[in-house]
Amino acid sequence: MFKTIPNTTHEFVNWSWVQIEPYFKDLLDRPLNATNVSRWLADWTRLADLLEETFSRLSVATTVDTADDEAERRYKKFLDEIYPSAEAMEQRLKEKILASGLKPEGFEIPLRNMRAQADLFREANLPLLSTEIKLSMEYDKISGSQTVAWDGQEITIQQMRPVLQETDRARREKAWRLAAERQLADRERLNTLWQDLLELRLKIAENADKPDYRAYKWQQLMRFDYSPEDCRHFHQAIEVAVVPAAERIYEKRRQRLGVETLRPWDLDVDPLGRSPLRPFTSVDELESTVETIFQRVDPQLGHYFGIMRKEGLLDLDNRKGKAPGGYCTEFNVVRRPFIFMNSVGLHDDVQTLLHEGGHAFHVFETRNLLYNQQLQVAMEFAEVASMGMELLASPYLVKPQGGFYTQKEAARARIEHLEGAILFWPYMAVVDAFQHWVYENPAQASDPANCDTQWVQLWERFMCGVDWSGLEQEMSTGWQRKLHIFQAPFYYVEYGLAQLGAMQVWRNALADQAAAVAAYRKALSLGGTVPLPQLFDAAGARFAFDVDTLGAAVELAESAIEKLAAV
Repeated sequence: MFKTIPNTTHEFVNWSWVQIEPYFKDLLDRPLNATNVSRWLADWTRLADLLEETFSRLSVATTVDTADDEAERRYKKFLDEIYPSAEAMEQRLKEKILASGLKPEGFEIPLRNMRAQADLFREANLPLLSTEIKLSMEYDKISGSQTVAWDGQEITIQQMRPVLQETDRARREKAWRLAAERQLADRERLNTLWQDLLELRLKIAENADKPDYRAYKWQQLMRFDYSPEDCRHFHQAIEVAVVPAAERIYEKRRQRLGVETLRPWDLDVDPLGRSPLRPFTSVDELESTVETIFQRVDPQLGHYFGIMRKEGLLDLDNRKGKAPGGYCTEFNVVRRPFIFMNSVGLHDDVQTLLHEGGHAFHVFETRNLLYNQQLQVAMEFAEVASMGMELLASPYLVKPQGGFYTQKEAARARIEHLEGAILFWPYMAVVDAFQHWVYENPAQASDPANCDTQWVQLWERFMCGVDWSGLEQEMSTGWQRKLHIFQAPFYYVEYGLAQLGAMQVWRNALADQAAAVAAYRKALSLGGTVPLPQLFDAAGARFAFDVDTLGAAVELAESAIEKLAAV
């Protein structure tokens, strides 16, 4: 029967459930044994790949233009008419292979994941999960519509970012306050959206017979190798090992700017008064130069990125109506990645493309894996792929190596990157600790005013060194501007753990760049076939939460910053 299924999503995207269902039924009705399990899994993979790529392409269409009503209609139609039924059938297929007792080679971790997924599955949750995705789309629409009038033009909040790098402090403050005022105008809309999401998530956990939503999400995210208590230890380690280093960075910046206190609009400008780095003037220049950098890291990685350029798998410019943020998704059938971001000509855009490029290479490197279920990589390591690439690519930012900058400019960019890594950990702790509080105290968190209060308490614990006096509303509503809290609950600590792994990959590269890149690529090629600690080990790192490992990473970064400052 599978001979008749489309080879691409071009036709499949228009199929109804009536056309899709027979393929699931064929898999369910087919006898399953050691002799035919490989064929059975291959056919399941074809079907799963078609569905996942269709989902990805429809989702991408809603983010590249949040005002595209037809794209939104098609995506919601899929979520209403295909997604719940397909998930129900996927569950039955998982139960079938689990009941068979078969253990195909390279399938140990997928089977472990399936047991967890099977335990979570409830038919009653399928429409709720579809609703959750639709509510997440509403967050994109609210954020994507935020524009301000600046210098006689209507521009997006994202397009205001370069102004915050200008040396005129009064102009920076004016821009910052204008953007904040526009964001605060949506405060009540976001409060209402938050209450709807929280109520929905609590119901999903209740339906799944879990004690709370965190327990549900922990299992859904396949967190087999660490616990909420480990996260608390990580927060404490950050408070001990990183917050003092962050305070040193902020204090040095305050002194160099010559200001009495450091304000939020002082965080992006160059503290020595230099003009902002402007690495590129067009998206084509960004793409071509980053391709050269990837070739220097490894010729095969450069080749991968060249494929993406030729096949139109990049959407990098910022424009009105485009969803905020950046991501890399996968088109499973063609085994190709797609990168989405909002570039406005800053060095941050270079870093974002290097980051998402690491995710894209993960897709290319796992093409050797036979089955869809082997592609489910723990996000804690998926982010090592991206953050590790930022660091592995950093020596090639200079023009003599094909990059964007002079030696001094590249040193400046690398200092900003390393300081940013240090400053990120405390912010990550705020976001992660906030989410633990929310789902430990859902009754309190259902009142957005309590969320504001909790965010402030965590901010004052971890984010020391910046003066927010007179900006109490702007500070307390910071949680509304972190899209993960709305769209991907509990998905944030992964970045902190991965940053620690990436630092260790970079440490190895300082001793032997070629060997570190080879280990990195080998680890990526394993996909989701081995446990999380083993993936870290393959990349030459240790999966850790402790003060000593974190402190060593901070010491390495501060030492490198000192050397780069002398360039």
